[in-house]
Parts: sequence; C-alpha cells; structure tokens
Amino acid sequence: MPEVLCAALWEDPGVDALLPEDPTQIGPFRLLGRLGVGGMGRVYLARSAGGRTVAVKLVRAELAAQDEFRRRFAREVEALERVGGAGTTPVIASDTAAESPWVAIGYVPGPSLRSVVVDQYGPLPANSVRALAAGLADALGHIHAAGLLHRDLKPSNILLTVDGPRIIDFGIARAVDTVTDGGLTTTGAVVGSPGFMSPEQVRGERLTPASDVFCLGAVLAYAGTGRPPFGSADSGVHAVLFRIAHEEPDLAGLPPELEPLVRGCLNKDPAARPTAAELASVPLPDEPWLPAGLLAGLGRHAARLLDADGDPTPPTPVTVPAAPRRRRRTPLAAAAAVAVLAVAGTFAALQWKDRGGTDDGAGGAGATGTPVASTSGTGDSAGIVPDDFLGAWEGVLRGSADAPYETGRIEITQGRAGEKTGVYVHVTGERLCMGRSTLVSADADRIVFGESDVTTSVPEKRCTPAAHQTLTVRSPEVLEWTSGDVTATFHRSKNGPKAVPSAFVGHWRQKFDVLDAPPDYEESRSFEMTVTQGPVGAPLVRFSENYPRTDEETGEETGDLVHCESTAVLGGVGDLVVLGPPQPAEGSDPECTPSGSAQNLRTDRFEGKERLLMYGMSADGEPAEYVRR
Repeated sequence: MPEVLCAALWEDPGVDALLPEDPTQIGPFRLLGRLGVGGMGRVYLARSAGGRTVAVKLVRAELAAQDEFRRRFAREVEALERVGGAGTTPVIASDTAAESPWVAIGYVPGPSLRSVVVDQYGPLPANSVRALAAGLADALGHIHAAGLLHRDLKPSNILLTVDGPRIIDFGIARAVDTVTDGGLTTTGAVVGSPGFMSPEQVRGERLTPASDVFCLGAVLAYAGTGRPPFGSADSGVHAVLFRIAHEEPDLAGLPPELEPLVRGCLNKDPAARPTAAELASVPLPDEPWLPAGLLAGLGRHAARLLDADGDPTPPTPVTVPAAPRRRRRTPLAAAAAVAVLAVAGTFAALQWKDRGGTDDGAGGAGATGTPVASTSGTGDSAGIVPDDFLGAWEGVLRGSADAPYETGRIEITQGRAGEKTGVYVHVTGERLCMGRSTLVSADADRIVFGESDVTTSVPEKRCTPAAHQTLTVRSPEVLEWTSGDVTATFHRSKNGPKAVPSAFVGHWRQKFDVLDAPPDYEESRSFEMTVTQGPVGAPLVRFSENYPRTDEETGEETGDLVHCESTAVLGGVGDLVVLGPPQPAEGSDPECTPSGSAQNLRTDRFEGKERLLMYGMSADGEPAEYVRR
C-alpha cells in the first residue's frame, strides 16, 4: 500500500536547497527547495507563475512503474479533489498519468496542533478550543459529504493557521460505502493512532461519520488539557485501546465549560454523538480564534513565505512571541497586531470565517518585546522580574516527555539583580541536585541567572553548582531554557506547599507478575510506596520492602524477612512526578541497598482500576506496577 498522500511534510521542518538531481520545474510550478523525502517520493516547495505557493509531491520512479500504485495514487488525489479544500489542503493541480506522477497541494504555513501544544504554547484556552471544534467539524462535514471518512484525525494531522485549522493526511481515508472492515487493513492491522481512535475502530466494526466525531472529541480534549484523554502509548497500546472501548475519558484540567462539548463527542454510542454539522454551528465569541501572540507569529511566518523567491531563505518554524498574562490589549497595541497580519496578507482572516468582532484578547506591549514592569512593586527596590516569569517551570533535558532521562526545574521569585531568586532542581538517572541561582538580568522577553550554590545533593557530595541559565518567553505557559549548548522547552508547573498532584497521593502496593512463581510468593514479599503531599525538594515518597532472607552459603531462604525502608526527594511535578534516587532510611536492615536510580511516576486506569507506574530514569525497561493499598 503506498505511503500516505499528505505525509508529514506539513510540519514545516524547513526548506533544504535543491540538489543537482532534482528537477527545477514540475508541470507549471517552479521549484524553490526540498520539503522532505519519504518512501513514496520527494516533496518540494514550489510556486506557480501567478505566485501561489504549493507543495508538490513527485512519486518515485519504481512506484510509478506499478500499475496498482498508480491506481491507488489516482484514487487518493480524486478523494482530495472531492473534498474541495474546505478546511483541508486543496489540490491545485495534478498529473497522475505522467511518467512520474505528481500532485500539487496548497501549502499550509502553520504548525501542527501537537507542536503548538507540546513545544510552543501549551493547552489552548477554552474559546480557542471551541473555535477549533467548529472549524474541524466544518471540514469533517465536507469530507463526509464527499463520501469519505478520515479515520486518522489526531493532533499531528491538524495544522493551525490565522484563518482556522486545516485537516491533512488523507492517506488512510476511505469511501464510506467501502468501510465495512472497521479499522482493519487487508492484513488485519488496526488503522488509526492509539489514543485517537474510536471504540468502533478498536473493535473492528463498520465505521460511520460518527467515528471521526469521536476522534474529534479526543483531539479537543488534547487541545484543552495537553494530553490524550485515554492515555498515551507508554502505558501499553492494549491498555489505551481497552480504555477507549470501555472506560470514561480522563478530562482532568479541561475547562468546565468545554466538558459537555467534549463528552458529547466521546460518547461510546455512535448514535448519541453530535453530527459534524451540529458541531460546526456552535456559537463562537466575537474575537480572534487563537491567542493574539500565536496569531501574530503565524502571520509573520506567512509573510516570510510570501517573500521567498528562487533562492529563498527557508521559512523558519513558527515561534511565539512574548504574550504577557493578566494584561488587556490597548487600542494602540491591537492596531499594531492587526498591522502585522496585514503585512502578511492575512489580516482579514483574523476574524475567522467572517465572524467579526473586536480584538480585546491578551497581548499588549509585551508582545512586541517592550519590557514589562513587575506589578509586585515599583522600581528596582521591589524587584526587576516580570510577572510572566514568576513561578515554577519544568522541562526534559535529555530523553522525551514520555521517557525522560534528565529533567530540569527552576522556581523563580521576585528580586533584584545580584540576589538568589532562582531555585533549581536537576535530576539525572543517578542523582538529584538542588541549589540557588543568582539573578543577573530580566526584561519582558528574557531572564538570566548566573552563579549558583548547591543546597541538596542526592547522593551526598555528587553535585556541582549549576552553570549560567537563560530563559526566554515563547508563550505565557512555555519558556525556552538554555545553559551552555543545552536547550530545552520548559512548561509552567505547580509550586508551593501542595505541589504533588492529588492522583499520586496515598499508599500503593506493587503488583507481581512472575512466571512460574510458587503459591506463597506474594505472601512472602511486599513492596509498598507511600506518597505524601508537600513541596518539591522534600522527601515525600517512602518505600517499604519485605522479602525472604537467604543463607549466604546455601542460598536457601532462612524463614525470616529482610525489612528495608528508603525515601526519595520530589524533583518535579510536570506531566510526570520525578523522584531523586532513593536513599536508605531509619529502620532498614543492614543488607538493604536501594536501587540508586532516579524514578518517574505516572498514573492511569487499567481494567477500571487506578494504577501507578514507576519507570527508572537511567535506562529503558518495563515499569513497576502499583495499585492502591
């Protein structure tokens, strides 16, 4: 089966220069650069004689020689043409009968919803989620009216532009009258993305447009909370699929006013879900559909694209300028933001789908880089830190959000240059380090910390003071953290005396899954964990273990038990709870040796029950599974 027609070229990773073997012209389009290469062919950024920017996909010669591939390619192009570009990516031109078949599709100069939520902005505000729902539902309505189902609606297949969202990637779209095999391919593999599938897809049942509406509900929950409502694949694909089919979604953190909308889409009964047409008609407030800072960044990005020529400076990924929270836009600032988008040739699209209204969103002078004075006081005597930096921030320094090997955290308080106003926590697989950092400078866009001292080292005497740290605003909820040649994305996090998410607090008992274990195996062993409430930097997790003592000479169990106690310092409370390496505690027998590895914890539900998974941060491996005691 050929690779998806609209492959992930739309993420805009940048434009590479054309190579000597590349053509300079395909059909009526002059090629500007390479967007990507995949199993199906090469994708180019191109421009028509009239100045329209497009993405042209040129099929590989070996695939073009296969008759079945040509037929499939032609069907996919025809499917896109039937949808007509409403809320999707329109087909501009194609030649599926050429020696090397190609298709030109409107280029979308915007980031994916996943990129905006994970890397640039964080969860979207409620009004933006409502507008996202209306726009995606409108696009799905056109898809369904063309006799198609999308079948793979997910955050990475949705692009955000100044005039609304766009749905991409029709590679697994199917005509409604042929979808009798549910979510299965001819080989029996499930089609779709775990976490963003419908119960019908999971069960391999016949699909209807209601299946896409369920997936839309999962996307809206993700946009409003920053995470999939049925968990991510790190807890096991089968566990995610089970929750989709049998359990209620986890909507913790979703603005209450969005719950009826999202829960309606996520109804297990397809007949009880709203239709795409009903969702598209949801009333929207008279204001821009995205936060002002994000819209302005999209507009500037589009302007750079329009200015690109034959030897372009590649369009750069969208970055979100500073957008101070708690500040209302003045009429002058609002006019300036509109001017930015007018230069980009897209100012009329500010009021998406001609909904009209006034621009009174958050923004203001800070969005242009002008220093914003702290509201905590006046003058240097009260401190120089802008309010937008105050609080706690966390990010992954090595690894990924789902599998971190090294994390960082900094809690910033008000103060003057030369004072220690930053408290940092650095966790690796082998140690946890805490300290205080000296404030060097701060303005609306950037804060710099210099010399540091170490206040906590786990294990003892293993930490050195942190190097200089620079944090730059990317959105009200996201900072870019830099130290030396290391850069990471930091998200706003909890702080204060009750930093531990309530889902983790309590007593937990480890489940055993040992093959061929004797009947009394679990009775003779216990591994328990107690998580208490408190601040980051405190030893809030206590482990208690009991296991049979063995004779050193014979290796046989002696009949009594070894009792071990250890504690771990809380090092982070972002998407995961991060713990430093456990250390021996009073009451342990002499032979006890803690694991020595930092851990991260996450909670979910499996087969209707709460569970806690504990992963080591020094190497990949299966998690220890705990249930409430």
